[in-house]
Amino acid sequence: MTTAVKMDEETKSTLEVLQAQIKLKTGKKVTQQEILARLVESAAASQSAFIDSFREGAETLTDEEIAQFNDGMIASGVETDEEDIDEILYG
Repeated sequence: MTTAVKMDEETKSTLEVLQAQIKLKTGKKVTQQEILARLVESAAASQSAFIDSFREGAETLTDEEIAQFNDGMIASGVETDEEDIDEILYG
């Protein structure tokens, strides 16, 4: 069963360009429905990144930025448990 999807002219044009590029670079003719299905599969496979693309404001950190942050952390050699944290925070 197929369902119609409404989109603006700019999106439709971008989809047509993508369809033409696939034909040009692979020699394979694909339908716009196949392209949309593949795009949905791709977005579902990386849901976190896809969902984050809709967030406003601050961008999420890249893996490289997270690694750089973690590299800057040092271990003091002192183990801290929940009771220690509670004592420090709440007295």
